[in-house]
Amino acid sequence: MMARKDDADFAQDDTLGGRISLAREAARLTMAQAARRLGVQTASWKAWECDRADPRSNRLAMMAGLLGVSPSWLLTGVGSGPVERSSDEVTDLLRELRAASAEAVSSQQRVEILLAKLEHHGRRLAAGTMSAA
Repeated sequence: MMARKDDADFAQDDTLGGRISLAREAARLTMAQAARRLGVQTASWKAWECDRADPRSNRLAMMAGLLGVSPSWLLTGVGSGPVERSSDEVTDLLRELRAASAEAVSSQQRVEILLAKLEHHGRRLAAGTMSAA
């Protein structure tokens, strides 16, 4: 979708949300698919594309990998932007690999958060048991 010179100028003049939308469409993903692969709610993704909210820097970096663009392109429109995807098998496999990698990073972050909460809960239970003794 983004092979013409005038599209590069457009990307610089566009908003962060517009560039996210352009890259997502070039990657042939729906908002729901992109959000799921990034590990966020569809409403969050939609808010980013509509410029009602901005993704945190760690999400932005993961999003760039998922969409096959550079983080600087997402932020400013300068850098490696989306290119039209060919439908050959290797390209499709590479896209799937990038998506799986982003999902793995997101899942690992969720696991770490849950472990921290569980450890905190365990410490509270242990402290309550000791004070009852």
